[in-house]
Amino acid sequence: MKKRLILVLMATIAALPTVSGQSQDCRGLCKGNYFTEAEGAAHIEALRNRIQNRADWTKHAADVRRRVLQGLGLEALPERTPLNVRSRHKRQLDGYTVESIAFESLPGFYVTGNLYKPARKIRRGGAPVILSPHGHFPREDDYGRFMSDIQHYAAAFARMGAIVFTYDMVGWGESVQIAHKHPDVQVLQTWNSIRALDYLLTIPEADQERVAITGASGGGTQSFLLAAIDDRVKVSAPVVMVSAHFFGGCVCESGMPIHKDGESIHTNLEIACAIAPKPLLLVSNGNDWTRNNPLVEYPFAQYVYGLFDASESVELAHFPEEGHDYGPNKRKAVYQFLARHLKLDLRRITGRNGNITEAFVTLQPREALSFFTPEEREALPDGESVVGSFHR
Repeated sequence: MKKRLILVLMATIAALPTVSGQSQDCRGLCKGNYFTEAEGAAHIEALRNRIQNRADWTKHAADVRRRVLQGLGLEALPERTPLNVRSRHKRQLDGYTVESIAFESLPGFYVTGNLYKPARKIRRGGAPVILSPHGHFPREDDYGRFMSDIQHYAAAFARMGAIVFTYDMVGWGESVQIAHKHPDVQVLQTWNSIRALDYLLTIPEADQERVAITGASGGGTQSFLLAAIDDRVKVSAPVVMVSAHFFGGCVCESGMPIHKDGESIHTNLEIACAIAPKPLLLVSNGNDWTRNNPLVEYPFAQYVYGLFDASESVELAHFPEEGHDYGPNKRKAVYQFLARHLKLDLRRITGRNGNITEAFVTLQPREALSFFTPEEREALPDGESVVGSFHR
């Protein structure tokens, strides 16, 4: 019976329009569509056959985590230097506040973003925190951390009771000190995520045990990378990114050897599942590399979580007619998942008709959410000199 199911699965995937796998480059990187879809499914099926019990997966997850850290050059983390947090432009809106933030992840190297908080008073340690990296969404009128999707869900999470930090990818938005195509961008971005979580957890109202991360596309990559290597993350919701055959198309996702260890290849699915048995939501659609999630990625995740008797902690939200975004239906699925696992008050974004609403959100122009003035951005230190001594 099992062999028959495998054959049916492989035939189903083979019938889909396929993409060709790419060969390894001289640095041992797995880039883009490194596997074909059928190869990715076969890799995961072979792994599932090798993982027979909880101890097997625990060892494999440790190997995956070790490869990510070694590939990034973060086996020994750099010194956590003072963040020197600065805040500006705080505004109170309908049930939430938003302000502009800058801090130094390294001396002179700035992380810029926006902090969303509930408008109502929160007791010390009483609010869960949500970290929100963004992906490669370059439309000039709907860009990066300023895009409407991110403003909608950050405001909604804050209204439900969470403290949310949205922040620029390196080389995007106000993060102008280093180009996004810099060869070290993946480690710099991951370090920024670690320090962003450091910052969030210094906020007096932050609950140190209710910590989540969510983002779409490249933000999904940062979500499952940080969840895999940082034990402080308790819930992960990567959106339109987790795949058994696609390894990320940008240097910030696959520009360093995080996937390959000798002859062993660790897919993004394995990295995403390294958080098990902590809650994981996979969000996928029918028009990108996540289209096989119902057939390949999610059944494997269910198997892994089943080894921990934690099947209720992993879910799939699949939208076969949708595309590569963090649109309204995807946001609603994440609202419901994080509300359950972070103990958020979903009623605060539920209308009288019983449906989730985002009508209370006031979209802010990019200028209102920015931290630096144009003159201040021009005066920032050159990134090459600032990060030149970064331990790698």
